[in-house]
Amino acid sequence: MLAWVLLAVAIATEVVGTLALRASDGMSHLVPAIIVIVGYVASFALLAVVLKTMPVGIVYAIWSAVGVALVAVLGKLIFDDPVPPLAMIGIVLIIGGVVMVSLSGVTGH
Repeated sequence: MLAWVLLAVAIATEVVGTLALRASDGMSHLVPAIIVIVGYVASFALLAVVLKTMPVGIVYAIWSAVGVALVAVLGKLIFDDPVPPLAMIGIVLIIGGVVMVSLSGVTGH
């Protein structure tokens, strides 16, 4: 259970870092640039802990897929980035895939 919580926090810190990267305007704004660095370092540190108890393929699939979906949705809400209908279908498929992986019985101990 702890591994799943840490994975969720790793996803959240990566998403925050990525959104801050967008806000940093090419790393030219100090506060967002610092958030990028802290977010990515925290995310990878948490991933390292999660990978002690869960398979790398499953962890990376969930981390990257959920991150992509959240960044797309939040990018639209925060920055008014375009999310075309085909991309929305892809996001739904990503979420479905993550649910299927989660229900597959993979556990972290």
